[in-house]
Amino acid sequence: MTVQVKLEKEKKNHNGYRLSTQVSRSKLMIAQMKIWACQILRQGQIGYAIVPMIARGVMLGLDQSVILHLLDVEPAAEALNGVKMELIDAAFPLLKGVVATTDVVEACKDVNIAVMVGGFPRKEGMERKDVMSKNVSIYKAQAAALEQHAAKDCKVLVVANPANTNALILKEFAPSIPEKNITCLTRLDHNRALGQISERLNVQVSDVKNVIIWGNHSSTQYPDVNHATVTTSSGGKRVRELVADDHWLNTDFIATVQQRGAAIIKARKLSSALSAASAACDHIRDWVLGTPKGTWVSMGVYSDGSYGIQPGLIYSFPVTCEKGQWSIVQGLKIDEFSRKKMDATANELMEEKSLAYSCLK
Repeated sequence: MTVQVKLEKEKKNHNGYRLSTQVSRSKLMIAQMKIWACQILRQGQIGYAIVPMIARGVMLGLDQSVILHLLDVEPAAEALNGVKMELIDAAFPLLKGVVATTDVVEACKDVNIAVMVGGFPRKEGMERKDVMSKNVSIYKAQAAALEQHAAKDCKVLVVANPANTNALILKEFAPSIPEKNITCLTRLDHNRALGQISERLNVQVSDVKNVIIWGNHSSTQYPDVNHATVTTSSGGKRVRELVADDHWLNTDFIATVQQRGAAIIKARKLSSALSAASAACDHIRDWVLGTPKGTWVSMGVYSDGSYGIQPGLIYSFPVTCEKGQWSIVQGLKIDEFSRKKMDATANELMEEKSLAYSCLK
């Protein structure tokens, strides 16, 4: 299923827009303002989890009305209509309408936010290139739909793996969408890192800030706490100072965040859904409404060469957001340990990029 969100002018709203969201059930999930969010019920149910969050205002705030457009393939039309019925029955005050369709043009028309949660998962016996080829084909087609029918200022969030490279392919085939408007989700990893620190220190997760996820949304990502702090009764304290265990921070902590998705699959026999949907809402909310002063978040964005990362990759950086625009946090000190980790995940992304482009030939 695909979910889309559409923004339409409405004088009542503080930002001058009325949000219309579109949800569908194709293999991708797209969210746009119009919000278009792709939802796949069969593959972890991220889309099904995110739709009520959008309708409740988790993504765009409690004063932003939305219209959900649901897109899916023809065989899923009946199930898609069932989702529409559920949304209507929930009587969400912010939900001003629901469109359920199998027509990608109708679903994608003028969407302002696209959240892509669908892709082709690796199956037993499949080679890595076979999986990449399937996803390249999917995202090339989705890019064409966005290119032709989405709002020109559409903001895109890719969730489906390989998220960074899927986003890069989408960028290549939707050239009219600004490169700064195409991102991938590493906020889930960012939130996982916050959660691990809060558990370790027995503090509220809201008191922990400024962890960083560098690189790929994969097991090579680098969760970095060198600049992270915790708010205490005596003021902000550095995470390394409070944890007082560099070995744990440099080994088990990193590995736990890197492997958290696999651990959840092992435990529940399904991939992350609620946490991924929540993180996607966090990503869009901070992007659109802004990050709190003094706080940064992690987003997979198009590299401009910052921190020595090769331009032309979708790479996770620390960013701040204001007035709907993100900016990479500059001037952070990078030690030798971090440099090696950051370069390793960049190298993986370059390999993925080469593999993806070979699938286009």
